Amino acid sequence: MELMSFQCTVGVAECDKEVVGVIQGSIKAVFFAAHKPPPPGLVVKVGYILGLRVAPPYRRRGIGAALVRRLEDWFVSNDVDYCCMATEKDNHASLNLFINNLRYIKFRTGRILVNPVRNHPYKINSSEIKIQKLRIEEAEAIYKKHMASTELFPEDIKNILKNKLSLGTWMANFKQQRYPLRSSSSSSTAGGNEQIMSSSSWAIVSLWNSGEVFKLRLGKAPFPWVIYTKSLKIMDKIFPCFKLVLVPNFFKPFGFYFVYGLHHEGPFSERLVGALCKFVHNMAMNNSKDHNCKAIVTEIGGDEDDDLKMEIPHWKLLSCYEDFWCIKSLKSKKNNNNISNDHDHDHHILEWTNTPPIRTLFVDPREV
Repeated sequence: MELMSFQCTVGVAECDKEVVGVIQGSIKAVFFAAHKPPPPGLVVKVGYILGLRVAPPYRRRGIGAALVRRLEDWFVSNDVDYCCMATEKDNHASLNLFINNLRYIKFRTGRILVNPVRNHPYKINSSEIKIQKLRIEEAEAIYKKHMASTELFPEDIKNILKNKLSLGTWMANFKQQRYPLRSSSSSSTAGGNEQIMSSSSWAIVSLWNSGEVFKLRLGKAPFPWVIYTKSLKIMDKIFPCFKLVLVPNFFKPFGFYFVYGLHHEGPFSERLVGALCKFVHNMAMNNSKDHNCKAIVTEIGGDEDDDLKMEIPHWKLLSCYEDFWCIKSLKSKKNNNNISNDHDHDHHILEWTNTPPIRTLFVDPREV
């Protein structure tokens, strides 16, 4: 087994010169939530396990556990405080490995909502809702003011917004509400220009082009799904006036857009989120430079109310309503000679994971 250290660290397990397992990880500094523990505004280093794969013939031989432990050792050598991973609720093998064997703790639950890019645009009530694109400086100021207390909020949010894969940030509000984005006394400099009115309803999202990094493909699909998609295409050719919603071809490699930095405040602001997600879909559909974008993916906290989930366009068949996030303290692994310190750190993480989650969950698009 060998670890290669780049921006993303990759661990590889080999057997007779054949790759039988792989794991990937990254490290970043994040802010934790503004409730105790840990103290408000505390910046900690978190290691992310982005992918763990073991070839089927070599599973149940301890290879996955060995890869994770090797990656944890690399995290510890880089002074990482916590290690995080995410998996679906139905992935029993992964949950058994991380929770039962490696002592990870269930931290939060997310919902992954997937919406295929249709052949017809969504209708947005432009007479009621205003959507505007923000400058990077404006988006950064709003995120720091309203999402800095979000769990796992990245310290380098500006680097994310400036990344070439970030397609932009958009804000929506109701037109009948007075909502000054910029103060009248200033027009160009960032920092003091953003003026959020607590009485207004508004929503904000950013968009990441994940298709430029990797492609997805649907390996196997139920036979009824295949019949359904083919029937729709035939009917659309025969009766184009019906404007049937066609399903993209997910059996060939395709790209997708990832919605991140989703936040909303005020009465009926869930509707504004829905309008933004429809706007993003229409943008992907009309983007002549990126015909390969076949889906829009959005992740929200599992503890968000169902009103938000219902407003975000998605297909239940393609979505995952219970995406488990798990966490583990690595300080006890580093300071195994300091018993009291180990106990205190583990006690802190237990208290923290038992606290009620705040509404919003920030998912770093670089870790998708």
